[in-house]
Amino acid sequence: MARGPDVGQRGPEVGRGEKQRGPEAGGEEVASAGRADGAPAVGGLTRCLIADDQAMVREGFAAVLAAQPDLLVVGLAADGADAVRQARHVQPDVVLMDVRMPVMDGLHATREILRAAASPDRPRVLMLTTFDLDDYVYQALRAGASGFLLKDATSAELIHAVRVIAAGDALLAPSVTRRLIADFARQPHPDPPFPAATLNALTQRESEVLQLIARGMSNAEISNTLFIAEQTTKTHIGRILAKLNLRDRAQAVVLAYETGLVTPGGSGRPGGQ
Repeated sequence: MARGPDVGQRGPEVGRGEKQRGPEAGGEEVASAGRADGAPAVGGLTRCLIADDQAMVREGFAAVLAAQPDLLVVGLAADGADAVRQARHVQPDVVLMDVRMPVMDGLHATREILRAAASPDRPRVLMLTTFDLDDYVYQALRAGASGFLLKDATSAELIHAVRVIAAGDALLAPSVTRRLIADFARQPHPDPPFPAATLNALTQRESEVLQLIARGMSNAEISNTLFIAEQTTKTHIGRILAKLNLRDRAQAVVLAYETGLVTPGGSGRPGGQ
């Protein structure tokens, strides 16, 4: 659970509205400051739904996020099924989703939420995990998660993670990427969702950048490896995502492995250099 002076204290500002008990046991919906039709509130507020079966985690995360002027907690769910139901109703921008929950786990709930939402309005999912749940990393990315946050993250790390995800970026640390590589190597992939021909749209330099993304390198590390400016690296990444119709960096990593552009155990440099 995020650490901070306000963690675990359910302040009156949580959700900036009166809490309403949902029809399902354990479900909590927080009144929205957005429009009546559920659209994002004006003023750039990021609408957050928190799904975790531990009340202390839910309420602690809610207290931390609600204290930020740009973040709005619109719902709290105690299981995956409740998260799916609330996501349809409150239309969050970001869903903080625990991996293991009763009734429906976080992986299934993530698939259901992203499948149900229209493409432009899909929320971004930040998976809540612990070190002993690393085996779920690859499955979560394939389900559509945009990043991962350890439950013992600090309050500052939690706030940063939500803002990164809301901005359209992926939160994929090198340590998580290394686990993804190991998971991919262990699992059979008889029917990859991305045909290898997909990569034909990329230039040679863009392919090199994609390989390094898949190795878990940051923008600065990619720039140093290829001897290019960091802004140039960002431009290449933007073009890669646009050409391949990818949502974020997390999807790019999955595509790189499933098309065979990068293989587990291969060199971290393009072309095996």
